[in-house]
Amino acid sequence: MKGFASILCVSIAMTFSMAVLAGDISNTGTRAVTVDSLDVAPVWAGHPVQFALLTHAPYQFVAFYDDHRQLTVAQRNLDEHKWTFTKLPDTTGWDSHNYLALAADDDGCLHLSGDMHAVPLKYFKTTKPWDASTFQRMAGMTGSNEASCTYPQFFRGANDELVFTYRDGRSGNGNQIFDAYDLKSKTWNRLLDEPLTDGEGKRNAYFDGPVKGPDGWFHLAWVWRESPDASSNHHLSYARSKDLIHWETGQGKPLKLPITLETSDIVDPVPQKGGIINNNTRIGFDNLGRVTISYHKYDAAGNTQPWTARLENGKWKLYQTTDWPYRWDFGGGGTLVFEIRLGPVHLESDGRLTQTFSHAKFGDGTWLIDPQTLRSLGTIHYERTPPELGKVENTFSGLTVRWAEDSGDSGKSDSRYVLRWETLDENRDRPRTGELPPPSMMRLCEIQTTAGISP
Repeated sequence: MKGFASILCVSIAMTFSMAVLAGDISNTGTRAVTVDSLDVAPVWAGHPVQFALLTHAPYQFVAFYDDHRQLTVAQRNLDEHKWTFTKLPDTTGWDSHNYLALAADDDGCLHLSGDMHAVPLKYFKTTKPWDASTFQRMAGMTGSNEASCTYPQFFRGANDELVFTYRDGRSGNGNQIFDAYDLKSKTWNRLLDEPLTDGEGKRNAYFDGPVKGPDGWFHLAWVWRESPDASSNHHLSYARSKDLIHWETGQGKPLKLPITLETSDIVDPVPQKGGIINNNTRIGFDNLGRVTISYHKYDAAGNTQPWTARLENGKWKLYQTTDWPYRWDFGGGGTLVFEIRLGPVHLESDGRLTQTFSHAKFGDGTWLIDPQTLRSLGTIHYERTPPELGKVENTFSGLTVRWAEDSGDSGKSDSRYVLRWETLDENRDRPRTGELPPPSMMRLCEIQTTAGISP
């Protein structure tokens, strides 16, 4: 669900043959510069697993796997350059699903979960506010439906309460569970009396969201998957809610929980082997605040094209973004190396719509999106990170730069923090044989992005 480089170094302007895109359409854009850089620790580079960065001024925390793959939390004060480290009793294997999720409640206690792929819940909590050295392994949260957990996610609910969601079950056979944290009792309780979705023992849903939109609603998109084979993804679906308890379709029709394939609000009935894949659907919003869902599927010629669905007056309309002469033919189990990545449709401060992309053949970039047709008008110069940070530093063959955005708030309006490190690509969650790369130095970078003129 996570781990791809959504923080793309998109300074590339491109002109495709066959008039696929309009090319570089503007020399106006953004420039990113490194304000500060701070080494955190050497980390494992044999395969990628997403780390977690949480800033809550004046504190900052990083949850990661060290060079021996041991779960570690680094902590510092923002006005200091010294980290303190807490080693936790957990060591990850070769599974790239085992990413980390880190959050803080309103009392300042930290919550950490991760290193899970269809295994019992792993959950740590601090006994003292803002003190990672007091992390303790907890027996569970609610004690039920916690024997086969994957994809942990913390976020804030309708009343700003801390919510935790995860998949209970396996790929092709799982349900989505939501828990809410009670500050008074310091315990977790079910937010929903039953799962949000139910695969009925035949399938499971892979989510993007919930994302709170400018309309105040929580928006959720997902694809159904029949088996561990990635090509068995199908039927892009949607639901929305004001309170995360009562859900409805885009047409405003109430949804009875748990939501099944039969009762889903189907956005696009993409069939199995139709080119849609889990963990590559992205919720966004257009210039009028309307919800959009970006994804990819095969066109009539069998090529993989990005699409965006938009909810217009209660109906889903589908828009093709490009005409790429390329087919990504994927399948099988384990964590795949994605040949195509899509970001959500995003409204910039100047009113323009943009969307990031990454393509194995056509490179990385940022599209300018037509607000009516949602089609790419070409690429623009847009730097989220300085280009030099995107260059691999280690000489070991096959390494790629990894990024993690800050899930907290530094209190700074003119800059943001990101983590940067290097690893080999995904290997379908299997151990690698032969020589492995040396540990990579993970660094914390403070980035400032400003409007400017590209070369």
